[in-house]
Amino acid sequence: MYTLKKSLGQHFLKDDNVCKKIVAAVEAEKPEQLLEVGPGGGAITRYLVQLPEVSFRAVELDAEKVQYLTATYPELKDKIIHESILDTAAPFEGIFHIVGNFPYNISTQILFKILDWKEQVPVITGMFQKEVAQRVAAAPGSKIYGVISVLIQAFYEVDYLFDVSEQSFNPPPKVKSGVIRLRRRQTTEPRKSDRAFTVLVKTAFNQRRKTLRNAVKPLFDEATLKDDIFNKRAEQLSVSDFAGLSFKMK
Repeated sequence: MYTLKKSLGQHFLKDDNVCKKIVAAVEAEKPEQLLEVGPGGGAITRYLVQLPEVSFRAVELDAEKVQYLTATYPELKDKIIHESILDTAAPFEGIFHIVGNFPYNISTQILFKILDWKEQVPVITGMFQKEVAQRVAAAPGSKIYGVISVLIQAFYEVDYLFDVSEQSFNPPPKVKSGVIRLRRRQTTEPRKSDRAFTVLVKTAFNQRRKTLRNAVKPLFDEATLKDDIFNKRAEQLSVSDFAGLSFKMK
């Protein structure tokens, strides 16, 4: 058996119906190569390894879980990457999908990590703290629309798939959970550069209560700042608005 480590934010799925719904969502996307993030006790893994004609790997930081998984599922031999997902190099050549019950304490960092792989990753199916899942999926004008919403939606279409009860986990977390699916966009809004776009978005939301003019003043010249769009606040701007503005940065 294995122990639960609070330091790693571990809450393991025990609801078989939820596991099967996640696997069904993954299978519907017809992955040829698949990476599971944080397999833990193998609740989802045991179904994923049965998917036909799928090259499977998993990344797991906890040595005890790696030992448990390889002992319980011999087919995982040499398929587990024993390190943090935040330190992992792309595990496949070419295109691969990602699935996971992502550790809630680093789930946002994981999404930013996956953005580095966006050219290789067309689909992500993940479980998050519900509040984080909702923020990723939030539309402009929403109070929860923010940096993560814009940076993810610039490259992926986000679908909120379903809620997951606290009682579906061991131990039950103190927060609700949600499963979302990200599908990479076929086309993206032109932007000055990924770096300029990211700096603009983060700067705008860093002082979200201020008008854009005051929040991003250092990034633009005075003539540009007279444009009416700078009367708005960050949460009122779409991905397209931010992308367009990036070309006008100093």
